[in-house]
Amino acid sequence: MRKELVLAAVLAVPVCGQVADKANERYRTAEGRQGMLANLSAEDRAARLKGEAIVKELGVQPGSTLADLGTGGGAMLPLFSEAVGAKGQVIAEDIFADFLTPTKTKYAALKNVSFVLGTEKDVKLQAASVDLAVTIDAYHHWDYPAEVLASVKKALRPGGRFAIVDYFRRAGAMDAPGNALQHIRLDRDDVIKEVTALGFQLERTVEHVPGKQYIAIFTPVR
Repeated sequence: MRKELVLAAVLAVPVCGQVADKANERYRTAEGRQGMLANLSAEDRAARLKGEAIVKELGVQPGSTLADLGTGGGAMLPLFSEAVGAKGQVIAEDIFADFLTPTKTKYAALKNVSFVLGTEKDVKLQAASVDLAVTIDAYHHWDYPAEVLASVKKALRPGGRFAIVDYFRRAGAMDAPGNALQHIRLDRDDVIKEVTALGFQLERTVEHVPGKQYIAIFTPVR
């Protein structure tokens, strides 16, 4: 019965939510990724993300292990590093080596940060190694949410949490009026349906930037 309910829930998610084709156009070539990296590593990106508010909302604990999934240019790494403290650990994961290599060099001074090259289907984290996994402005790029979420669930320790920070799929949510409707594969409510259908339960959700971005926090169903 449980498997039948999960399958029904997955099938209820719109078909357009299964492939992030439009969102990933600029990531398919090295030249495109270099252009994106300029934005992802910009000095003001953490401020534009309202990074301090994200850390506060997530309740990042000193001494914990946090995985930054799709770290890109690593804009949040200094804030995450400070939040977990010297006894904690931050794992910066991305699927592109040409993102991770310069980001690792840029943040070499952050001694509690390590780097992991994942794949589009697997975050490649050790089992039961993470207290909090968070993906910021990246969930809408996942072409294989079922496979990636299974690997995230495996990586979480008992009591661990998974958080998504992303844009609403609504006109005006991104800078250009129509961008979010083309770029974001699912709006918040359908993201919640997708994630809960794939083995998680919703803990809570808040509007991070009113009308533009939300935070959704989940716990795995064991």
